[in-house]
Amino acid sequence: MIGDHYLIWVTTDEILCGNIGAMQDKPSVVVTRRMPEAVHARLLRDYRVVPNEDDHAFSAEELISAARDAQADALLICATDPMDADVIAALPDSVKTIATFAVGVDNIDLAAAKARGIVVANTPDVLTDACADIAMLLTLAAARRAYEGDQMVRTGAWVGWRPTQLLGRDLQRKRLGIFGMGRIGRAYAKRAKAFGMKIHYCNRSRLDRRSEGGAIFHQDIEEMLPLCEFFSINAPATPETKGFLNAERIARLPEGSIVVNIARGDLINDEALIAALKSGHVAAAGLDVFAGEPDIHPGYRELPNVFLMPHAGSATIETRDRMGLACIDAFDAFFSGRPVPTQVA
Repeated sequence: MIGDHYLIWVTTDEILCGNIGAMQDKPSVVVTRRMPEAVHARLLRDYRVVPNEDDHAFSAEELISAARDAQADALLICATDPMDADVIAALPDSVKTIATFAVGVDNIDLAAAKARGIVVANTPDVLTDACADIAMLLTLAAARRAYEGDQMVRTGAWVGWRPTQLLGRDLQRKRLGIFGMGRIGRAYAKRAKAFGMKIHYCNRSRLDRRSEGGAIFHQDIEEMLPLCEFFSINAPATPETKGFLNAERIARLPEGSIVVNIARGDLINDEALIAALKSGHVAAAGLDVFAGEPDIHPGYRELPNVFLMPHAGSATIETRDRMGLACIDAFDAFFSGRPVPTQVA
């Protein structure tokens, strides 16, 4: 973007071959953040791309302005982009489809999009393993006091080995409660089971025996919480789950429990969790997502018993490539008149 003008990329080959007319026939796509190289290359090949030149987070006004100026046919957005009913209502009629570079769609008013006839697609399946790996990283880091150890070494506070230094918690034979046993929850459970953990889960419905993999189902979350020496939030963000882990539910966790969150920050009441971390009722936490990110609750930064990650669950080269290409696959299907396999609205 230069001033109030958005650039539309034209490749050198198109200019040399005199294919400007052909380029104009390609659908126009507003891309709200810089994409991985492989994704960007395919977008340039098949679409007229309206990029976000400096890769800043679009405001609602900027997103609407970009779509209007380009008379965009499609939007490739991210989980951080506001797409509520007001934004969708303000989009030009040219916008026919939206693909989000994410699995979660809590930032999109799906009903408003459907009412306008806008097809919305997400990126399921492709980021399951990467997110489950981060969940396991957070579990291990919280249990073994990784942040404290890292700081000790970096600051020169480490003066040598001693028997009582940085004593953490074993994972073996510990009960792990998973709230939300979808694709990522199941992949995480498989990893945790390999570490010798005993898996319990609460889900909207019970899984079949094969999918359960020996995990114990709880219909009632209040019943499961007192069993959870480790507790992981893997549920989607909905109006019903907002603020789910509040003071009352934290109090039901065993003394010295460990909390992990890779879902959405809004599922945790920050004040309640910070108080529990300070008191020791929750011994440690591993968090990859936060309410209001990147402006997280400052209380987390002051706590040594929290391992923090910057919403990096899907942040591998391979996974981010697959996510972007899945978005383009959705556009290809839509503009060719085929069903969009990842359509959510």
